[in-house]
Amino acid sequence: MTREITLKVGGSTAELERINAAVEELAETEGWPPDLVFQTTLVLEELEVNIMNYAFGEDENVQSQIVLRSEPDRLTIEISDGGKAFNPLEDATEPDLDASLEERKVGGLGIHFVRTLMDEVSYRRENGRNHLTLVKRRD
Repeated sequence: MTREITLKVGGSTAELERINAAVEELAETEGWPPDLVFQTTLVLEELEVNIMNYAFGEDENVQSQIVLRSEPDRLTIEISDGGKAFNPLEDATEPDLDASLEERKVGGLGIHFVRTLMDEVSYRRENGRNHLTLVKRRD
């Protein structure tokens, strides 16, 4: 069975608690394993904090949207926002994973984690909005 929830998310980091609560509720209803819950909350926190910090600047009144679709064989997450165009798959800095912490430049590590944890990640810009779609297969 497929279950879908949609969250409108404001620009404040206080929204992260609400996102986590929604993920945990969906996970409990759908019987997700603990690692899927952890990976989903980690990815959503990373991406939403970046949207809050960079897509809209100082405006906390703007919103992004998260759609979580839980199906028997996969979880699909779509995050969209009306912020400035930014394709994290192409525009984010590639992290130097071999550099020491002191030498490592800031940026790019979050999208690296997202790509590592999710099975599919795609981006599109449509009708003035960024759309990032993530898929995690449930084996």
